Amino acid sequence: MRWFWIDRFIEFEAGSHAKAVKNVSLAEEHMHDHFPGFPIMPTSLMLEGMAQTGGILLGKTHEFEHIVILAKVPKITYHSWVSPGESIVYHATLNEARDEGGSVECTAKVGDRLVAEAEIVFVHLDQSDPELGKIDQKNFVFSSGLLDILEVGKAGDGT
Repeated sequence: MRWFWIDRFIEFEAGSHAKAVKNVSLAEEHMHDHFPGFPIMPTSLMLEGMAQTGGILLGKTHEFEHIVILAKVPKITYHSWVSPGESIVYHATLNEARDEGGSVECTAKVGDRLVAEAEIVFVHLDQSDPELGKIDQKNFVFSSGLLDILEVGKAGDGT
């Protein structure tokens, strides 16, 4: 099963920045357990939403020639929580894109309220590497198959 922690992109400038939206709903099963009586979006899932936004941005830079893997999060700060009914806007700015990986700066906001900010570092796996066949790839999020998520919200004529 794949888990997408972004619902759609609202802005995407390849090689520069991207903005994605996650609509937080009480219908999501994890909201009933985190925390009972006071449901909020788990911070780990907000980090995953920022990573997916930044990872797709980095992957597009190299036309998804490599598989993008989250390597480390050198800095993350949570400022607030997100409740059901709110929409998180993730904004990722590409800091560095190299053959071996790259990094992004991300923020998560609900309206004007800063919820979280992070620096995220990614590495690339070469798809032609014979060792890659030993890895279960069904859960890799940052692949060319995700380009369809960029099409959400476009009219039939592509605008």
